[in-house]
Amino acid sequence: MDLTTPYAFGKTVSMSCAEAQLKVREELAKEGFGVLTEIDFRKTFTEKLQKDFREYTVLGACNPSIAYEAITQELNLGILLPCNVIIYSRDDGRTAVMFMDPIARFSFIGNPEIEEFGIKVTAKLERVLEAL
Repeated sequence: MDLTTPYAFGKTVSMSCAEAQLKVREELAKEGFGVLTEIDFRKTFTEKLQKDFREYTVLGACNPSIAYEAITQELNLGILLPCNVIIYSRDDGRTAVMFMDPIARFSFIGNPEIEEFGIKVTAKLERVLEAL
């Protein structure tokens, strides 16, 4: 199932959140990305708010070589990095995997060179999604 929004793209997969996260990490690595941050919202909401929530993890992925090139072109671009990936359990028992859309994120900057980075990163993230 396609889960495209104006700011993200993704799909529903028939694997657990844990399996999906391992597969996403594996496929990101193939595209030159590392995971710099991981936020477990379920754990955070339980610990901080005593609220139960579905499995919901945000991975902050970065391709260092592309990030370096982009930041040397637009020094303040780091505010928009890293690329976030969310993996969460759906009500139907399946798992959603969503990628922030770099083209949407970088297009408003008004720098055509940065838009090209967005296109390059999007192509890599789309390949990760296809491999799931």
